[in-house]
Amino acid sequence: MNYVLEVIVCSVQDALQAERGGATRLEIIRDPARGGLTPSVKLVEEILDAVRIPARVILREKDDYQITENTELDQLCSRALEMARLPLDGLVLGFTHQGKVDLHSTTPILGCVPGLHATFHHAFETILHPLHAISELKTVSRIDRILTHGGDGDWRERVRRLEVYRKRAHPQIQILAGGGLNLEHVNSIRQQTRVREFHLGKAVRLRESPLGSVVELKVKEFAALLRRNDVHQS
Repeated sequence: MNYVLEVIVCSVQDALQAERGGATRLEIIRDPARGGLTPSVKLVEEILDAVRIPARVILREKDDYQITENTELDQLCSRALEMARLPLDGLVLGFTHQGKVDLHSTTPILGCVPGLHATFHHAFETILHPLHAISELKTVSRIDRILTHGGDGDWRERVRRLEVYRKRAHPQIQILAGGGLNLEHVNSIRQQTRVREFHLGKAVRLRESPLGSVVELKVKEFAALLRRNDVHQS
């Protein structure tokens, strides 16, 4: 299988629907209307007991991406330690300061959980100089994914930029394409770039709402598209 299909889930039922539909990885969150916040340990345990595919958990305690006090850093480290006791594939996090990657926060948080890899999430879209940011993130050995929709501009420009990001991130980091994707978008990225990881939220939910539940058949449509592309390029 030459692709990753990651689906955002907020419940055990979401996770089961995603797995049955062909998702290959989960991102576990709560409060999707707020862009995703750290879920409870209990929910994560229940989801991991219910599915067999890998899962990552978002580590985000508030709506913005800035850490302004040491108490916030301590809280995030504590939550990371709670999650690290579970059989996770990794964390999902992202912290910025004045339009730059906040390595002073990111590095010590990951230092609390040396066994886990991490995705740098959509905080990446708020960074002023993304190519420089990618180079900085490559210095953090356990960040192995960057979640991005390709920045500003029309769709063609964003697809082109995803490939630029991929080349800059290679080989330490994989670009995880996500943010408002539909079947046409995924097909375009698959055909025009070497990005092979895709992140889905609203597109696979009931009524395409962040508050809707994940629908197995919607996930299957994306999985089938990616499998077809795999066959054509094998």
